[in-house]
Amino acid sequence: MTLRIDIGGLPAGRLRFAASPLAELTAMLHVLAEPAHHPRFADWAGGVRTGLRPELAERLGEAEFLWRSSRADFLVPARPRPTLAEELDDVDRIDDETYVTAALITTCGSNRVHFGAPSPLSDTTARERALDLAQARGALQEAFAERLLADPAAVRARVRHTLEQCAEAFFDAAWAGVAVQLATDLRLKNDLLKRQGAGAALASVSGAVTLAPDGTRIIVDKLQDNATAANGTGVTFLPSVFGRPHLVVVHAPGWQPVVQYPVAEASPAEPVSLETVTLRLEALAHPVRLRLLRTLVRGPHTTGELAHAWELSPPEVSRHLAVLRRAGLLTARRQGRYVRYAVSLPGLTALGTDLLAALLR
Repeated sequence: MTLRIDIGGLPAGRLRFAASPLAELTAMLHVLAEPAHHPRFADWAGGVRTGLRPELAERLGEAEFLWRSSRADFLVPARPRPTLAEELDDVDRIDDETYVTAALITTCGSNRVHFGAPSPLSDTTARERALDLAQARGALQEAFAERLLADPAAVRARVRHTLEQCAEAFFDAAWAGVAVQLATDLRLKNDLLKRQGAGAALASVSGAVTLAPDGTRIIVDKLQDNATAANGTGVTFLPSVFGRPHLVVVHAPGWQPVVQYPVAEASPAEPVSLETVTLRLEALAHPVRLRLLRTLVRGPHTTGELAHAWELSPPEVSRHLAVLRRAGLLTARRQGRYVRYAVSLPGLTALGTDLLAALLR
C-alpha cells in the first residue's frame, strides 16, 4: 500500500525543503494531545501541560481534532514563512469553504467528507451529514462542528488566537531549540538535492520515501492506497523534530502536496518474549487487520465506524477485532450502548518502533 505523488514534467527546483513554524507547532500540539505516541517527549509534554493556563488548556481541548488523529491540511503549509504570524496570515486568506472542509475531515474522522462535494455551509443535506459524522465521534466533536458551521469566522479567529497563545506559552521557547536542528537537516537535504538529485534527497528523508525508477512519481510507503499530483506547483518537504514517528502527507485535491518528515533519532525497541511476538505477528498477518489498526492507532472507534470506514460488514470487523484483542493489541471500553476499541500502544511498541511508525505514517 502506497501513496503516490505524480511529479512528471515538474520543472527543476520544484522540490522544496524548508522549515515551517506552524507545522512544527502543530506537531507539538499533537504530542500534547497524544503523548503515548511520543515517549521521548514525555517530560516536555508533562511540563507544558502543567504550566498551561486553564483557559488555554480548555481552548486546546476545543480544537484538538485539528491535530490529534490527523492534521488539518491548512496547518501544514506548502509555502512556509519565516514566522508563525506570517503563516497564520496565509491561513486567514483561505476561503471559508476550503477551511471548513479541511477542519471537518479531521473533526469527523472520515475521508467521506471531501473536496468537490456539496458544501455543508450552503447545502442542508451535507451539513446534516457532517454533523452526524461529528456526533458519532463524540460530544466535543459535535459541538466544535456545530460552532464551525454556524459561524466559521468566529471559530477561525478563535483557533488563530489559540495558536498565538501557544506561541507565548511554550512554542517560542521550544522553537528556538529545534530551529537549529531543522536548519542542519535542511542544509543536508538541499545539498543532496543540488549535488546528487531528487533520488538521493528523498532517500535521506525516510526509508519510506522513494523516487520511482522513471523519476515521475514520489512513492510514500503508508498503510493506504492513494494518489495525487503536483500539477506544476511542486512538492514541499518540512523537517520536524517533534513529529517522530509520523510521516505526514498533505494529498487532498486542491492542496499542494506536502510531506512533513521526522529528523529525530528513533528510540530502541523493548525486548519481548518469542511466544508473544509469534502470537502478535500471526494477528498482524492479515492486511485487513493492519488497516483496522491504522485507523485505531489514531483514536478509538466502534465496530460500526470501522465497518463504514473500510466498507466491510460489522461481523467481519468483529472477527478481526477479536483476533487483535486476543493478541493483546487492542483494548475495549464501553460508552453507553457502544463499545469503543483502541490500540494498546505498549503491545505495539513492544514489537518494535518500525511497526508503530508504519501504522502512524
